[in-house]
Amino acid sequence: MIPGQGVLAIWNGIEAGHEEEFLQWHVAEHIPERMAVPGFLRARRYRAVRGFPDYFNFYEVLRPNVLESHAYVSRLNDPSEWTQRVVPHFTAMSRTLCEVVASGGRGVGGFIFTMRFTCASDTLKPMVPMLLASPAIAAVHLLERTRLSVQRTAEAAMRTGKDATSPSILLVEGPAPEALDAAVNEIASDVALLANGASPPTDRGLYQLEFLLDHGPADVSGAHH
Repeated sequence: MIPGQGVLAIWNGIEAGHEEEFLQWHVAEHIPERMAVPGFLRARRYRAVRGFPDYFNFYEVLRPNVLESHAYVSRLNDPSEWTQRVVPHFTAMSRTLCEVVASGGRGVGGFIFTMRFTCASDTLKPMVPMLLASPAIAAVHLLERTRLSVQRTAEAAMRTGKDATSPSILLVEGPAPEALDAAVNEIASDVALLANGASPPTDRGLYQLEFLLDHGPADVSGAHH
């Protein structure tokens, strides 16, 4: 389950020739920098098995308003030199500030099936227990775009064009990609979604977890002393 009430959901690609630096920067600087902001609980990065763009990034926060806090916005307006080298090479950027509508299941799956929707999250709620009933599925998260104001920051200004957003997002986790893929495409097929009063997603993607960072014990230095 998602530990907080808010999520920052990001999809992005990276220009050819800049991927290696992006991957190094993301793990060595960017994710730890974000996790240092009060209210950030966990960060994950996924790479596409099948989907566009190549990367899905998923930050779990205590409450949605953490994403408009002074500490976070100040960080966005003071990008490091390394950030200034990497971010202009982002492509197909989608960035949605979300509140958690529903979240259930157990653990973190090694794979995640993502769906982005233009319909309201209420129409997707019936899908959550249906998906969770499948043994191929470990966790399900339904997210809704918040009404928080999206500020034009120095970091955003480095990206080409305006970031896309999604009114609703459905994330489905599982340990085995083939079984997860089959279960989601059966239970949440376009036909099944329409039958439950929801519109089909604008896209479907299957991604593999590459990196996860959360807050470990505050002090384990004396654990074996």
